[in-house]
Amino acid sequence: MLRRNGVASAAAGILDIGSSGGIMKAGLAMKLWFRRCVAALLFAALSSVALPQRGVGGRGGTAQDEPDYRLPDGKSQKEAILKAEHEKNLKDAAELAELAEQLKADLEKNDRYILSMSTLKKTDDIEKLAKRIRARLRH
Repeated sequence: MLRRNGVASAAAGILDIGSSGGIMKAGLAMKLWFRRCVAALLFAALSSVALPQRGVGGRGGTAQDEPDYRLPDGKSQKEAILKAEHEKNLKDAAELAELAEQLKADLEKNDRYILSMSTLKKTDDIEKLAKRIRARLRH
Protein backbone atom coordinates (compact mmCIF):
# COMPACT_ATOMS: atom_id res chain seq x y z
CA MET A 1 0.00 0.00 0.00
CA LEU A 2 1.13 3.51 -0.76
CA ARG A 3 0.82 6.08 1.99
CA ARG A 4 -0.40 9.56 1.39
CA ASN A 5 1.11 11.96 3.91
CA GLY A 6 -1.21 14.89 3.36
CA VAL A 7 -0.24 15.15 -0.32
CA ALA A 8 -2.50 13.45 -2.83
CA SER A 9 -0.76 12.54 -6.05
CA ALA A 10 -2.37 11.26 -9.20
CA ALA A 11 0.16 8.45 -9.47
CA ALA A 12 -0.53 7.32 -5.93
CA GLY A 13 -4.26 7.19 -6.60
CA ILE A 14 -3.85 5.19 -9.79
CA LEU A 15 -1.22 2.79 -8.48
CA ASP A 16 -3.01 2.16 -5.20
CA ILE A 17 -4.85 -0.96 -6.36
CA GLY A 18 -5.63 -2.02 -2.82
CA SER A 19 -8.05 0.85 -2.29
CA SER A 20 -11.49 0.73 -3.81
CA GLY A 21 -11.68 2.18 -7.28
CA GLY A 22 -7.95 2.09 -8.07
CA ILE A 23 -8.44 0.08 -11.22
CA MET A 24 -11.42 2.25 -12.17
CA LYS A 25 -9.25 5.36 -11.98
CA ALA A 26 -6.66 3.79 -14.27
CA GLY A 27 -9.31 2.79 -16.81
CA LEU A 28 -10.90 6.22 -16.73
CA ALA A 29 -7.54 7.89 -17.27
CA MET A 30 -6.85 5.64 -20.27
CA LYS A 31 -10.28 6.33 -21.74
CA LEU A 32 -9.81 10.08 -21.36
CA TRP A 33 -6.35 9.82 -22.91
CA PHE A 34 -7.75 8.01 -25.96
CA ARG A 35 -10.51 10.59 -26.34
CA ARG A 36 -8.00 13.42 -26.22
CA CYS A 37 -5.77 11.72 -28.80
CA VAL A 38 -8.68 11.15 -31.16
CA ALA A 39 -9.83 14.74 -30.74
CA ALA A 40 -6.31 16.06 -31.36
CA LEU A 41 -5.86 13.92 -34.49
CA LEU A 42 -9.25 14.94 -35.83
CA PHE A 43 -8.57 18.61 -35.15
CA ALA A 44 -5.11 18.46 -36.76
CA ALA A 45 -6.41 16.73 -39.87
CA LEU A 46 -9.42 18.95 -40.35
CA SER A 47 -7.58 22.19 -39.64
CA SER A 48 -4.82 21.29 -42.07
CA VAL A 49 -7.43 20.65 -44.77
CA ALA A 50 -9.13 23.94 -44.02
CA LEU A 51 -5.90 25.94 -44.42
CA PRO A 52 -5.35 27.25 -47.93
CA GLN A 53 -2.90 25.21 -49.90
CA ARG A 54 0.32 27.04 -50.52
CA GLY A 55 2.34 27.06 -53.71
CA VAL A 56 5.83 25.64 -53.62
CA GLY A 57 6.39 26.46 -49.95
CA GLY A 58 9.44 24.88 -48.34
CA ARG A 59 11.15 23.41 -51.41
CA GLY A 60 13.57 26.30 -51.65
CA GLY A 61 12.40 27.42 -55.09
CA THR A 62 9.77 29.93 -56.01
CA ALA A 63 6.72 29.54 -58.19
CA GLN A 64 8.29 31.87 -60.78
CA ASP A 65 11.27 29.50 -61.29
CA GLU A 66 9.12 26.64 -62.54
CA PRO A 67 7.44 26.81 -65.95
CA ASP A 68 3.66 26.54 -66.06
CA TYR A 69 2.76 23.55 -68.23
CA ARG A 70 -0.63 23.42 -69.89
CA LEU A 71 -2.84 20.39 -70.35
CA PRO A 72 -4.35 19.67 -73.79
CA ASP A 73 -7.61 21.29 -72.67
CA GLY A 74 -5.74 24.53 -71.87
CA LYS A 75 -5.85 24.28 -68.08
CA SER A 76 -2.75 24.68 -65.93
CA GLN A 77 -1.16 21.38 -64.90
CA LYS A 78 -0.33 22.77 -61.44
CA GLU A 79 -3.92 23.84 -60.87
CA ALA A 80 -5.20 20.42 -61.96
CA ILE A 81 -2.80 18.66 -59.59
CA LEU A 82 -3.72 20.96 -56.69
CA LYS A 83 -7.42 20.44 -57.35
CA ALA A 84 -7.02 16.64 -57.42
CA GLU A 85 -4.99 16.70 -54.19
CA HIS A 86 -7.58 18.95 -52.54
CA GLU A 87 -10.34 16.49 -53.45
CA LYS A 88 -8.26 13.59 -52.08
CA ASN A 89 -7.69 15.55 -48.87
CA LEU A 90 -11.41 16.18 -48.47
CA LYS A 91 -12.20 12.49 -49.07
CA ASP A 92 -9.50 11.37 -46.61
CA ALA A 93 -10.65 13.92 -44.01
CA ALA A 94 -14.21 12.61 -44.26
CA GLU A 95 -12.93 9.05 -43.82
CA LEU A 96 -10.77 10.22 -40.89
CA ALA A 97 -13.78 11.81 -39.19
CA GLU A 98 -15.83 8.65 -39.73
CA LEU A 99 -13.08 6.44 -38.24
CA ALA A 100 -12.73 8.80 -35.27
CA GLU A 101 -16.46 8.59 -34.60
CA GLN A 102 -16.35 4.78 -34.84
CA LEU A 103 -13.40 4.71 -32.44
CA LYS A 104 -15.24 6.95 -30.00
CA ALA A 105 -18.31 4.69 -30.17
CA ASP A 106 -16.15 1.59 -29.61
CA LEU A 107 -14.52 3.16 -26.56
CA GLU A 108 -17.83 4.29 -25.09
CA LYS A 109 -19.64 0.97 -25.54
CA ASN A 110 -16.78 -1.01 -24.05
CA ASP A 111 -17.59 -1.46 -20.36
CA ARG A 112 -14.30 -3.23 -19.77
CA TYR A 113 -10.99 -1.44 -20.17
CA ILE A 114 -9.66 -3.84 -22.74
CA LEU A 115 -9.26 -2.80 -26.36
CA SER A 116 -10.15 -5.12 -29.22
CA MET A 117 -7.86 -5.64 -32.16
CA SER A 118 -10.32 -3.86 -34.46
CA THR A 119 -10.17 -0.79 -32.21
CA LEU A 120 -6.37 -0.80 -32.35
CA LYS A 121 -6.51 -1.18 -36.14
CA LYS A 122 -8.78 1.87 -36.29
CA THR A 123 -6.21 3.91 -34.40
CA ASP A 124 -3.54 2.81 -36.90
CA ASP A 125 -5.82 3.72 -39.82
CA ILE A 126 -6.49 7.14 -38.28
CA GLU A 127 -2.76 7.73 -37.95
CA LYS A 128 -2.09 6.66 -41.56
CA LEU A 129 -4.82 8.95 -42.90
CA ALA A 130 -3.55 11.92 -40.90
CA LYS A 131 0.00 11.33 -42.16
CA ARG A 132 -1.22 11.01 -45.76
CA ILE A 133 -3.11 14.29 -45.55
CA ARG A 134 -0.15 16.05 -43.90
CA ALA A 135 2.26 14.76 -46.56
CA ARG A 136 0.04 16.06 -49.37
CA LEU A 137 -0.25 19.47 -47.72
CA ARG A 138 3.49 19.81 -47.09
CA HIS A 139 4.79 19.17 -50.57
